[in-house]
Amino acid sequence: MPLLLAAASMAALGFAPTPPPARAAPAAAAGGGMTMDQAVKMASKRFHARVVKAETQKEGGRNVYVLRLLNETGHVWTVHVDSATGAVK
Repeated sequence: MPLLLAAASMAALGFAPTPPPARAAPAAAAGGGMTMDQAVKMASKRFHARVVKAETQKEGGRNVYVLRLLNETGHVWTVHVDSATGAVK
């Protein structure tokens, strides 16, 4: 309760609490594409599986996220997500 009183007293004196610094959003891939975090979330949702490994590779001059997925039945497979377009191969 003393902390609440101190906060109320400070507010009455015109002191406002300083809000925490804004958290920066993850930087998007070059050209306004998709971040790795976005690719992981998209693949997890789309395939109803957990991403157990993620890395970035160059394919044909483009950045591609290579994601290894694991589903509830133990099936493991790999998908490639184009970082610029979000296309899945």
